[in-house]
Amino acid sequence: MRRVRKRAQGTDHRVRVVVTRFLLIGALLAAGLKLVQVQLFQAEALAEKALRQRVTIIPIPAARGSIVDRNGVELAFSVEARALAWQPRAQRKAIAEHNAKQDEAVKAGKQGAAKLDYDADTAELAKLMVKVLGSQVDEADLLEKLRSDKGYVYLVNNVEPGKARVIKDSFPALIEEYRALREYPGGELASNVVGVANWRMEDPVQANHNLHGLVGLELLRDNALSGRPGSVTVETKEGGNVVIPGSERNQQPAVDGSDIELTIDADLQYFLQQKSAEYGKRSGAKSVSAVVLDAKTGEVYALANDRTFNASGSGWDPKLMQNPAVTTPYEPGSVNKVVTAMGAIEHGITTPKDVHSVPGSIRVADRTISDAWAHGRLNMTTAGIFGKSSNVGTLMLAEQLGPDRFADLLKRLGIGQRTGVGLPGESPGSLLPQSQWSGSTFGNLPIGQGLSMTVLQMAGIYQTIANGGVRVPPRIVKSVVGPDGERQDEPRPEGVRVVSEKTARTTVDMFRAVAQDGEGMNDGTAPKAALVGHQVSGKTGTAQQFDPEIGRYSNSKYWITFAGIVPADNPRFVVGMVYDQPKYGTPDGVSAAPFFHDVASFLAQHYNIPLSKEPSPVVPLVVP
Repeated sequence: MRRVRKRAQGTDHRVRVVVTRFLLIGALLAAGLKLVQVQLFQAEALAEKALRQRVTIIPIPAARGSIVDRNGVELAFSVEARALAWQPRAQRKAIAEHNAKQDEAVKAGKQGAAKLDYDADTAELAKLMVKVLGSQVDEADLLEKLRSDKGYVYLVNNVEPGKARVIKDSFPALIEEYRALREYPGGELASNVVGVANWRMEDPVQANHNLHGLVGLELLRDNALSGRPGSVTVETKEGGNVVIPGSERNQQPAVDGSDIELTIDADLQYFLQQKSAEYGKRSGAKSVSAVVLDAKTGEVYALANDRTFNASGSGWDPKLMQNPAVTTPYEPGSVNKVVTAMGAIEHGITTPKDVHSVPGSIRVADRTISDAWAHGRLNMTTAGIFGKSSNVGTLMLAEQLGPDRFADLLKRLGIGQRTGVGLPGESPGSLLPQSQWSGSTFGNLPIGQGLSMTVLQMAGIYQTIANGGVRVPPRIVKSVVGPDGERQDEPRPEGVRVVSEKTARTTVDMFRAVAQDGEGMNDGTAPKAALVGHQVSGKTGTAQQFDPEIGRYSNSKYWITFAGIVPADNPRFVVGMVYDQPKYGTPDGVSAAPFFHDVASFLAQHYNIPLSKEPSPVVPLVVP
């Protein structure tokens, strides 16, 4: 029995050995098959996957172009900067792996390197950043970001490259990203025209950032200013932060942006902004806007609003980032009487010296319209009708001109149409088609009510007569200069002949009476616009504002306007300004003539405009 039992035990042992061998052989075969599969069939795919994991496409940013004034003064430009970022999860993992290797080394009886402490390292990094960057960062805020559980966090933006390098030399795991910091050295200077540009975060991990315009010309001309970013493909190691030398390929060079040269003169722009703000306060107006045009070319030398924003700041008020000088139309009032004057002279209806018997009021359809001052019948010259801004006399001449010829003049002057100045948000103003005019419409339009325009459009009317009867639509961009230095001048719009050169000259001369200081009834409406040594020509305007709450024109809310030419005998500049709801009745709330005088005086001095050969003649406005 004992022998049988031993024989059985031996048989069981042999069976177990055989089974074990088969299992081992099976395992080896499976491993071999897997190895063959990986090496022969999956090798290429796995290699490609591994490569993708360490391949990074790094964008090469294009330098954004500058915006300069007509003399090359920089209004906006970019400087190189850095953003510093961190990968908290990846760095924690790297430290954990490092410490685990040291533990294994110790267990194997080897001497391991010192262990790392994430909290201690991040504390050291935060202190170094505060030391180098100062008030640009806050230590507590940095520690909160560094010790978060996020994959990628930005620690600080707009760091000087040299300072960023100092920090990264001590902490190679820190991530540097290229930035271009947009600088506006003038702060508020021309900010409503230039606008602002800022970063748009498109893919933080890939550092695919672009500086783009938000408002103004920065937005409208963004494509030209931005250029075209490039890229380069690289292989990385250590969590994707370190580029493997010599791995660069597929490089697409960046194309820098173009510079934009404006027609604006920075010195004049600064002066006009300061004066707009000053007269805004003096008049108590809700807003003030002004413009200066070249009389011949229509180029915008300055375009200002009394309230603006500092483009170098942040947290801008959207309301202050608008540009009312081109976006906000108004009813012009008596400055629009120049249209009737041009038409009446062009069609031989009158001459400046003709005398008209002007009553105190006139009936137009179902409306009775009076002058701003009460009077009986007066003998007024044509120059007097406009020099004293008679509504009644203007409507008498407009009636002889007729609606058809008047409407044609408005069309040729571009009223109700955008000027195409080259600024965003431009309003066309408003003008009813002639087919929709009622009987009383022609009692409103010649005296500047029932239609609206921007201060830029208003100045354009006077540019027409200053330029010999040819309207040249205004422009604010002079040229575009490519990164290669090649200059492309902006296309100049063709002029529109509105009236003859003789009519334009006669109208300019006649409107000198507005600024004359005569005796008795021979005062013009704006003697404070006069400039010693230089002839000036222009027109005042006061327009009631329509009040929707009462459903009619208000007796307390007005637009005050002025449009003028300097010098009148050889026109160089056209100036226009408008006050919205000034404190009517106060010295600076009833006329913009003093504002015009200050601007005309600056223009004469700044551009060394020669003195007029003779002063403006004092002409009869009201005769016995």
